[in-house]
Amino acid sequence: SPMHESIQQAAEWIAASKHLVVLTGAGVSKESGVPTFRDALDGLWARYDPQQLATAEAFRRDPKLVWDWYEYRRGLVRAADPNPGHAALAALEALRPLVIVTQNVDDLHQRAGSKDILALHGAIMRSKCFATCRGEPTVIDVAALPAFDPADGPPRCPYCGAWVRPDVVWYGETLPAGALQRAAELASAADVMLVVGTSGVVQPAASLPYLARQAGARLIEVNPRPSEITRAAHLWLEGPSGEILPQVVARVQERLR
Repeated sequence: SPMHESIQQAAEWIAASKHLVVLTGAGVSKESGVPTFRDALDGLWARYDPQQLATAEAFRRDPKLVWDWYEYRRGLVRAADPNPGHAALAALEALRPLVIVTQNVDDLHQRAGSKDILALHGAIMRSKCFATCRGEPTVIDVAALPAFDPADGPPRCPYCGAWVRPDVVWYGETLPAGALQRAAELASAADVMLVVGTSGVVQPAASLPYLARQAGARLIEVNPRPSEITRAAHLWLEGPSGEILPQVVARVQERLR
C-alpha cells in the first residue's frame, strides 16, 4: 500500500541519517491526554482567554489566578503517561544520534526515556523567580520551600521575595536565546528532520523545517491532518504519532540489524 511504501521510505532515510532532528508539537502530547494550550480552557477555565492567563501582565495583575491555572495544567500533565509515539522516539534515540526539539512544555519525552531534548517553550513542571534575581532562569524548587500553601497563590522567591512563576515562555516573551540558536543550528545541519504533531503555525519553531529543507534535509511529517508544513514535506505520513512512529522505528531497527 502507499502508506506501507511511505513508512519504508521514511525508515530508509532515518536509518541512513547522520544528523537526525525531531520537531514535536502539541499533537504528540494530546495523544497522551494532555490538552493543547487552548483546549485546557474548559470547565472552570472556559471563560478565560489564554492571553488573560499566559502573559507577564496577567501574572502581575492576578498572580494567584495565573498560578492556579498552571497548577491545573500541571495536574493534567502528572496524570498523563507517555504514549507509544513518545516511546518510539526514545527507542529511536538508542539506534541513531538524534535531538528532539519540542514545542511542548510537559515532561513526557523525558519520562519516555529520551535524553537529548531541547524544550523551546520551557518546562511547565519547573518554576523560576519572576524577577530573575540570580540570572535567567533563577530556578526555584517549590517542593523545597517551607510552609508553602498553594491556596495562597504562588510562593515567594527564597532569594529576593518576588513571586515565583512557571518556567514557560509567555505571550510577548522571547524564547531563550541559547535554545533558539541551538535549534536553528540543529535544523541547518540536519540531513533528516522528522516533524511530528505540530500545526506549523507558532513561530519561530514553525520556521525550523524550512531551515532544514533549505539546507538539503529530507523532511518527513507525521500528522493526522495536513498542517502548514505538509506542502514542504518530502513525505507526509498521515495518522497519529502513536500509530505511525512505532511502525517507522520497527523498520529502522530491521535496517540497522
